[in-house]
This record gives sequence, structure tokens and C-alpha cells, in this order.
Amino acid sequence: MKNLFYTLLLTFFIISCADDPFSKVNNKNVENASQRDNMPVKFPVMTFDNNTFDFGTIQNGTPVETIFTYTNTGDAPLVVSDIKPTCGCTAAPGWSKAPLLPGESAQFTIKFDGKGANKTTKTVNIKANTQNGNEVVKLTGFINNPDAVKPPQPIS
Repeated sequence: MKNLFYTLLLTFFIISCADDPFSKVNNKNVENASQRDNMPVKFPVMTFDNNTFDFGTIQNGTPVETIFTYTNTGDAPLVVSDIKPTCGCTAAPGWSKAPLLPGESAQFTIKFDGKGANKTTKTVNIKANTQNGNEVVKLTGFINNPDAVKPPQPIS
């Protein structure tokens, strides 16, 4: 019984390997796929009027906001899927999620609570369907905070 099982199993493998799998490939499909895969891909390009905003010197706790304007300078519709600041002191309270056609412009607002001390830089990440998928804008400035800890003074 064991020999019969092994004989049938061996026969099955020999019969199943008899067909040439490459004879079943449609060469026209291979050619079409090759042409499709070698076509240049068109991406949108997110170009900012200015990708850094310097709010100058502000007093601690003074909120500031700015508007970033961008243009789709690419060859495909641009879709912004998320705008995410890197800290809780900065917010992006809404933006257009509608596709932006090539040549069109749009804006989004960034708000900063103005709390802190000294020189500060805040980064905002924008997820979009651009080639690298992530664009960055920055806020910079100086926060004047008289209550901030001052370095120890030398004893005279």
C-alpha cells in the first residue's frame, strides 16, 4: 500500500511538471506591462512662497499666527492629507483637502501659543502626495520671558 501511494505521488509530480509554464505567458501582456512600468510618473510639487516664518520678538504668552501659501508646480493634482506640528504649542486649524490642480494655489494657517523663552524654532510636517510624501515649514522667533530662569551671576 505504501509503495502504491509513493508511485501515485511520483506520477502526479511528473505529470504536473510536464507543462512548460512559460508557454502560457502572453507576450503582448508582458510588452504592455513593460511600457506601463517604464513611463515617467507624474507627481505634484508643493512650492511655498516662503517655507519659514520669523515672528520676531514677542512677549511670553503672546499668541502669533501666520499663513503659508503654496502652489502646485507639478504635473498632477496635489492632495494635502495632514498638517501636523511637532509640538502641542503649535496648531494647524484646518486646510483644504480638495485636490489642487497644477498651477493652482492654496493656504493654511499655523498658530503658535507664544509660550517659552529665548530663541525658538517650531517645525510643521505636511503629508501630501508629493514624490517624497512629506514637506516641512518652520516658525522661528525670540520669546522675551523675564520670568525665565537666568544663569547664575558671578559673586563679586
